[in-house]
Amino acid sequence: MTVFLWGVLPYVAFVLLVAGLVRRYRHDRFGWTARSSQVHESKLLNIASPAFHYGILLVLVGHLVGLFVPMSWTDAFGVSGHTHHLLSLYGGSAAGILTVAGIALLIHRRRTSAPVFHTTTANDKVMYVVLLAAIVLGMAAKLAHASGDGYHYRESVAPWTRSLLTLQPDTELMAGVPVLYQIHAVIGLALIAFVPYSRLVHMFSAPVRYLFRPYIVYRSRDPERLRP
Repeated sequence: MTVFLWGVLPYVAFVLLVAGLVRRYRHDRFGWTARSSQVHESKLLNIASPAFHYGILLVLVGHLVGLFVPMSWTDAFGVSGHTHHLLSLYGGSAAGILTVAGIALLIHRRRTSAPVFHTTTANDKVMYVVLLAAIVLGMAAKLAHASGDGYHYRESVAPWTRSLLTLQPDTELMAGVPVLYQIHAVIGLALIAFVPYSRLVHMFSAPVRYLFRPYIVYRSRDPERLRP
């Protein structure tokens, strides 16, 4: 099981990601969007959407730094293990709370706005469940080992992640990792594999300036206004 989870499953997730992106681009190029429902309701969306997008961006950056920046690099810049733990704990928790708040508001909006609810698919519901599970379990894992210097995932999970890039996965590094971290990692892999088959695929087409552009304004087709 250890070999499958940490030596096979990551590559399965990556293959599903790439295959899904290729298939989606070739056969559903015009569906490569988040299917905006702003035309149905915009007041709550203008709060929920930025909270979710900025929160998830901070979560992603935190994971990239924690997993792919070696300890020797941060040590060279004078960032001790304890300092890194505190930054990860408080910064990660803040980003996680912001993301969860955004998701909660988005779900609330879909449940309370009939037009938006009717555009919600089963795929959307699965996406919200997997997203929430990944974020909440990540926060739970961090908070469960918050005392002292916390759990040193940069000595186990991070090297394992980097070993995947060399196609020589060191599965033994994950053997002694706390259960919450392991579950978080598995759900994270499931999320990666699920991205191209959901509305989350739009993250691969959004340029950096997307975060700073003004909102796209959707207007309903009013027959009175269309009259000459």
